[in-house]
Amino acid sequence: MGYTFGVDDVAEAIADPVRRAILTLLHTGGPVPAGQVASAIGARFEISRPAVSRHLRVLRECGLVRDTLVGRRRLYALDASRLGELTAWLAQFAAPSIWQQRMDALETEVHRTRREHRLAPQPSQLDQEERTA
Repeated sequence: MGYTFGVDDVAEAIADPVRRAILTLLHTGGPVPAGQVASAIGARFEISRPAVSRHLRVLRECGLVRDTLVGRRRLYALDASRLGELTAWLAQFAAPSIWQQRMDALETEVHRTRREHRLAPQPSQLDQEERTA
């Protein structure tokens, strides 16, 4: 199609509001114990700990979340690197920001000014023309 299987996985994973809430929690909280994720998300969405665990597994399998076993605790952390490909694909549909438009206009003006400066007669050329006239 034009996009890869990885983009589909990530898009499907973040389509669920519970998974998006988990990603937000991990983004703002750093590595978080599984129990804390289950408590925070379970209270907000009124879902069971096993359901939160299944959501974490989906996020882990598509690469958006890493888990680390520390003693008896499993810590979860966001791995946003997988979002880059989806972000790049989505960017093609976004209109350029006003700042991007202004920077493009500035770049055009700088190039025009440089070109005019290169084409303008230099002072030494004017001096020689005046002396020969």
